[in-house]
Amino acid sequence: MLSRVFAVLAVLLATFIYRSGRVTKHGILTLPALPPSYYVNGDVETHCSLIREPSHALNYCEDMTFWDHLDANGTIATRFIIAGCDPNRKAWNTVMGPLRNPEPRGYLWLIDTMDDSLQRIELNGYPEGHDFHPLGMEITPSQDGAPSILYIVNHAREKTTIEHFVISPDIPTQALWQRTLSSPWFVSPNALAITNETSFYVSNDHLMTRRLPFPLAPILPLVESIAGLPLSWLAHVTVNSDGTVTHELAALGVPFANGVAISPDGTTLALSSTTVGHIYFYDRNTTTNALKYRETVNVPFFSDNIMFDEHGTLIVTGHPHFPSLTAVASNKTDARAPSWSVSLTPLSKNTHFAESAHAVDRKFDLRAPLSASEVVPASEGWELETLFQSDGSVFGTSCTSLRDFRTGALYMVGLYEEGLMVCRP
Repeated sequence: MLSRVFAVLAVLLATFIYRSGRVTKHGILTLPALPPSYYVNGDVETHCSLIREPSHALNYCEDMTFWDHLDANGTIATRFIIAGCDPNRKAWNTVMGPLRNPEPRGYLWLIDTMDDSLQRIELNGYPEGHDFHPLGMEITPSQDGAPSILYIVNHAREKTTIEHFVISPDIPTQALWQRTLSSPWFVSPNALAITNETSFYVSNDHLMTRRLPFPLAPILPLVESIAGLPLSWLAHVTVNSDGTVTHELAALGVPFANGVAISPDGTTLALSSTTVGHIYFYDRNTTTNALKYRETVNVPFFSDNIMFDEHGTLIVTGHPHFPSLTAVASNKTDARAPSWSVSLTPLSKNTHFAESAHAVDRKFDLRAPLSASEVVPASEGWELETLFQSDGSVFGTSCTSLRDFRTGALYMVGLYEEGLMVCRP
């Protein structure tokens, strides 16, 4: 009997080392040798700046999304950024904890990419007693002046919901609340990717959450995270006319399913698996929204949010050192947590590498102070390049980056960082 127990434990340990050994070594046991700052297209001091707000409400922003205003021909006439920020995150965080106080509400901000001007978005019609703690979000583009649909994951005090808003280019600083979407399947919603005005993919990052009663929380969620247990999932949700939702499972068995993004042509879906540092790629049926697993790409950090740019390059941002992130979240004295953002560009099928430099042996990302090839093997289908690195002294706790293909500008927010950083070539 004892030998069987040891055999099972040995199998579990071997599985953990195989799946999580790399991120455990480089992201938990070792503090990566990152520079104070590095930006791929120039010196940080002259090419990067911080957008801040006088009352410090542009703070602890978890996600942001481009809001495009298209002309009659479908061309981008104006591009804004909508950011969801929660200065109270260190007192109310249903993913990492704690769950001390859900007051006050978080904020939505509108940033003009032309001049970096900043305006607060008011939540018109929002229920008086309803919390607002924004996490993942996405908005449909405005077509020739028509209103856009905005969906936002809300980690409210009783349960996590998804808030449905309408926002118009005529009054871009007012989001008109439509309804709160709720479902027993919304266990731990995190990130969104819209498929049309009434449907979207949503990731659920944990099966065992911080909302469990003591002593199950925080122990079980932490075990699920650190062990990289494949208990989370991706779903496709349809919003029915009566406000109910139809929930369909799209991808199962994912460790800490986090950021989700759809390629410009709609045929590829990418899903970030945080605790194993993976990006899963799926072939997407654009008619049925069904997914078929295609491949996995390693990234050199705990991946958080992701986005496709207009050329089909995936921008991935995350946390290079988990203990540093938890130290910042816990208000440890002088704590800082590093940042890292990379691009994954699909390689042509005609691309060939020398035999000695093929696959895992190939060196890449050689311009970065800490090359990603020191942490992860090369991918056969994607070229990885570092866009930004920092040991946390210049910009820390990176969780989301957006890249504007028109200007090359890179925008970044941090989970426990103040302001929005913008770097321009």
